[in-house]
Amino acid sequence: MQTMPSLDWMQIEVTTRCNAQCHYCPRTTYCNVWNNRDLSLEIFNALLPVMADTRMVHLQGWGEPFLHPRLFEMIALAKTVGCRVGTTTNGMLLDAQGINRLVRSGIDHVAFSLTGIGEKNDLARRGTQFTQIVQAIADLAGQKKALRAATPTISIAYLLLRSHLQDMSKLVPAIAGSGAEQVVISTLDFVSHKSLSGERLAPANLTQYRELEFLFNKLEGEAEKKDISLFYNLVLPNTAGSACAENPRRALFISSDGSVSPCVFSNIPAKDAMHIGIGEEDEYQALTFGCVADESLPVIWKRPSYRAFRKHFGVQPYALCDNCPKRYKRADEWWHRHLDRPVYTA
Repeated sequence: MQTMPSLDWMQIEVTTRCNAQCHYCPRTTYCNVWNNRDLSLEIFNALLPVMADTRMVHLQGWGEPFLHPRLFEMIALAKTVGCRVGTTTNGMLLDAQGINRLVRSGIDHVAFSLTGIGEKNDLARRGTQFTQIVQAIADLAGQKKALRAATPTISIAYLLLRSHLQDMSKLVPAIAGSGAEQVVISTLDFVSHKSLSGERLAPANLTQYRELEFLFNKLEGEAEKKDISLFYNLVLPNTAGSACAENPRRALFISSDGSVSPCVFSNIPAKDAMHIGIGEEDEYQALTFGCVADESLPVIWKRPSYRAFRKHFGVQPYALCDNCPKRYKRADEWWHRHLDRPVYTA
């Protein structure tokens, strides 16, 4: 029986269906060519042997996990093999019963997606409501306290658009006291349409980098005063290198059809789609190395093409990775400083 090294994390997409229409999300911009599907329990069960030697399993991809009718069963199975388990949700489907069940499931991390404060979130993430999400966070924190449960850690996966930058001072006051324990700030790393190009927040020079770094460090200090841990990923301009926040050498993504990819951005369930590459529109081409519906994950992991991808990632990255802002050079950057943070895609 083939084996594989221990993984830092495995991100498993349980569904590509969603009850929201976030205007920046590929599911919205690619709606005419999108493939709606749910992960089968058979594929999930096939992954359990590898989960047993994985630090964390995150049950979320390009959809809303709580739309999957067997999500809680998957959480229970993953917890049975001993790994930490997390998920990211828009929070709109969590009623009192669901929140109670979530705490009792033993799940380790739950992140709530936000993009903006108040009405700005509601406009960016159509189908969600900021006040309802914050209430869900408070209800989850309250249920944890009532059941005297240590988990889940309650987090916010905050996607920062360039047009929302001026509102960042409102973030900590808006969530303080809600029960949120962590905030992970990400930027629009995958631009699915040219109309969204202006929303990508990437420093063009060292001066802009220092300005953003000052802002984020200030937010980190403000959050700390409210007992909230705040993390962010900020890469110096023109320093793409061998390291990546998605950790492709020790982590992977399983799509809802069972296909295996380095990360969620390299396996979007849409055909004949375009995206913004190096300054212009390029055809989107997913990167997959096999499917666990057909063969075991260790076999796929050791496939020559996958091994070559990991070996040469730093010097000859796949085209989709070449212009990705998650790549960086400095070995002491954000990924290494925050190894224990949950995996979040907003």
